Amino acid sequence: MIREGIFRDPSGCAVSGVIDRSGRRMSGECMIRSISTMHDRSNGLGGGFAGYGIYPHYKDFYAFHLFYDSKTAKGATEAFLGRHFEIAYNAEIPTHKIPSVTDEPIIWRYFVAPLPRKLADSHLDEREYVVRCVNRINVEIKGAYVFSSGKDMGIFKGVGFPEDIGRFYRLDEYEGYAWTCHGRYPTNTPGWWGGAHPFGLLDFSVVHNGEISSYDANRRYIEMFGYKCTLQTDTEVITYIVDYLVRKCGLTLKEVSHVIAASFWSTIADKPEEDREQETLLRRMFPSLLVTGPFSIILGYTGGLMALNDRLKLRSMVCAEKGDKAYIASEECAIRVIEPELDSIFAPAGGEAVVYELYGKEGRA
Repeated sequence: MIREGIFRDPSGCAVSGVIDRSGRRMSGECMIRSISTMHDRSNGLGGGFAGYGIYPHYKDFYAFHLFYDSKTAKGATEAFLGRHFEIAYNAEIPTHKIPSVTDEPIIWRYFVAPLPRKLADSHLDEREYVVRCVNRINVEIKGAYVFSSGKDMGIFKGVGFPEDIGRFYRLDEYEGYAWTCHGRYPTNTPGWWGGAHPFGLLDFSVVHNGEISSYDANRRYIEMFGYKCTLQTDTEVITYIVDYLVRKCGLTLKEVSHVIAASFWSTIADKPEEDREQETLLRRMFPSLLVTGPFSIILGYTGGLMALNDRLKLRSMVCAEKGDKAYIASEECAIRVIEPELDSIFAPAGGEAVVYELYGKEGRA
């Protein structure tokens, strides 16, 4: 069910994230408390969370979270999954009834692994096989939406204020080493369960505050490589851009930031020679993946978080550290409510990628 916006506030939306770089797991309750301090940035049409390290007992399986509009869609999807994957376990995602969260779809999860024969016959690597299966479900099965598909992580989202969505999904009962969350909805797109943030593909998840004016150009380019934007929102395309640049093109996250939040040519010209050559090459290679318009995003992935503003820093974002923990949020209050005393806090510059990863991880930075 799609609900149009109650009001339009172009400066709205809120993002927050935390990671314990030692790998210690923490309850999702911390993110509920964090996002609730930015309640006035939300309008009740969307909230969501991503947790990493939350499925240790099924960490070797892809965790598919799905919305279904009907039992027919569920049956068709399960038949598809049975033909392409081993299903280790499946069940309805536990929820707690919240008066303000209504019209929820059927919400299910599956822990799956590609069938060896199917994978071999496809001549694809495992992650590409999973991505293509996710795309097929979302495009070909009416009323079925895979909104989370990574290993040892999960996305939980819906229509409502984010703190209510967190309690609806009982996130205080989950523990993970990293969490992100989001409040409100994309500014110019309809409010519905599949269109809430975070947006995910494999282990990548994106929460976004802002508005993408380059969406059509970005979408047309990325769909040439097999991605399908089906969720009626501009933010979805950022997730696919990151997956394409990192998984398919082999770029680091810093290089990704130089693509989607590329400096102006005049700024590049003033940089040291090595940086100037690299950024010039990236701008020329991927001109259609420059994301324009105001944005602040938090990218989650296995073992880390990245914060990134648009190159003009038209949306607020702060980063902070306390011991092993690192924090990212739209407002300082969202950090202070869960960690009043900080070792450091700063506001990243426009286009500056800030990456926090687990200690000892050979990551994507």
